[in-house]
Amino acid sequence: MKQEEQFTALYNQYAPGIRKLCLGYTGDAMLAEDLLQESFVKVWKNMDKFRGDAAWSTWIYRIAANTCLTHLRKKNEQFVDADEERLAMVPDDERNKEQEVQLLYKCISKLAETDRLIITLVLEDKPYEEIAEITGITENNLRVKIHRIKKQLSEIYSSYERL
Repeated sequence: MKQEEQFTALYNQYAPGIRKLCLGYTGDAMLAEDLLQESFVKVWKNMDKFRGDAAWSTWIYRIAANTCLTHLRKKNEQFVDADEERLAMVPDDERNKEQEVQLLYKCISKLAETDRLIITLVLEDKPYEEIAEITGITENNLRVKIHRIKKQLSEIYSSYERL
């Protein structure tokens, strides 16, 4: 398979999940799209260096997570913005599913960097074994972290409902 064909296949397979990962890190759809593109540019440039030690998905998710983390460190951004306040003020009965999803990703963007990666991969239905490989932690530790992340995420989500 030619590199272009392989890249296209990889992009088609993993871009939706990487987009959600980037959205989880940033909480901003446009920025997430930029980071998605930047991640796949890195995939394209480094495809010849892929050794096959891990699955393509592991390698691509790791590139995307590193791209997001690098961006966040450079910008040292705070994720409180007008959209967040606007979403919090929308009455429950007017929220549609899309708004709920946006709120979820806003809440995810409040988590610690590693926790964002983990919960985004969980939402992608990645197997725990693969998540452990991507994040570099053991599966047992991963299960504990996921429990704690869900609890923290629930608390963050609840704080929006109180507003």
